[in-house]
Amino acid sequence: MAESTVESYAVLLCDAAQRRLGDVAARELAGPRYGERVIDRAAELALREVLARLWRSGWEPRDVHQIALRRLDRRAVALTVDVLAAEAAVRSAAAVPPRWREQLDGIGATVWWAGDSPLLGQWARRHATQRVAALRSVLAVLEALLPLPRLPEMPDPSGSVSGVDGKVLARIRALLAKAESTAFPEEAEALSAKAQELMSRYSFEQALVGSPGARTGSARRFWLDQPYLGPKSSLVTAVASANRCRAAFYAKLGFVALVGHEVDLDLVELLSTSLLVQAGEAMLAAGRRSRTRSFRHAFLLAYAGRVGERLADADRAAGERFTDERLLPALAERSREVDRLFAELFPRTVPRTTTVSNGEGWAEGRAAADRARLTVERSRIGGGGA
Repeated sequence: MAESTVESYAVLLCDAAQRRLGDVAARELAGPRYGERVIDRAAELALREVLARLWRSGWEPRDVHQIALRRLDRRAVALTVDVLAAEAAVRSAAAVPPRWREQLDGIGATVWWAGDSPLLGQWARRHATQRVAALRSVLAVLEALLPLPRLPEMPDPSGSVSGVDGKVLARIRALLAKAESTAFPEEAEALSAKAQELMSRYSFEQALVGSPGARTGSARRFWLDQPYLGPKSSLVTAVASANRCRAAFYAKLGFVALVGHEVDLDLVELLSTSLLVQAGEAMLAAGRRSRTRSFRHAFLLAYAGRVGERLADADRAAGERFTDERLLPALAERSREVDRLFAELFPRTVPRTTTVSNGEGWAEGRAAADRARLTVERSRIGGGGA
């Protein structure tokens, strides 16, 4: 089989996807005029080449998976996961960064098919999918991925610097899960206090043991779920600001880019995830009286603003209790590095303005934020052993 033929059909598939000819093209390519094997190989080639272009454009496997979850049906998402595994499999182990390998493992992207046959045919049989539907899924994935824009590459920290120790992180996650699930406020507060103590003390300790002048800043993307992306991004931004991280919101794609040090980024992700859950539950409870979009929009914006105030107050109080005189210079240097890295990655950010048209939602949101459990608040630094 001539490789030029496969490449020509791969170009044809991409062109059909860009022109949004999914149904028409799928029926045509499934017909007797085209050989099944050559089309299957062309489909895999087209999908892998699109992924390779995205890698050069700053995207990572988790990002592609998140786009698929938001824009594709369940069958096309499954195909995307398998193509991610196929693209990684043709690379050398050294060409797949550890962070990418972790992402691939996290979404279950593993090679399960035999290597002597094209992926698409085996995938269709596994999912009991007819040929036209399989080709329609290929075109849907291409249509979703081809227009994606270039993104700043997310740098890994240099050297051996890493995030939170695995054992510490496991304990924090367990405490957060219990705090969010318990029906008893006193128990939740006790669990939250322990989580706060563990995470805050660990973060400050890591700031002190870091090598002076070493570049340890990093970045990652925090994907948000619809609806109310703007207010949710405000909540994540408030958490990031209180923990010496910077944030940039990509409204059209639905994520917040976070820049900071690994320990602080871990903290921001954990706390943001917990607070988004709490905010959603509080909004639904308050929304029994008002389910209008303006109420919920105002509620979440107010919640984000008030939580940001509480986190900033808690962070200042925690710093005042930490007696090591090396801490402030260390934190100042880390903040300067975060600012430098943010300016490199996002030189043209534009401040966002938001408006609120529902006073009741605003008041309810601030009240709910006052009740929120700041589960990894930077307080009680000098407390007992972890």
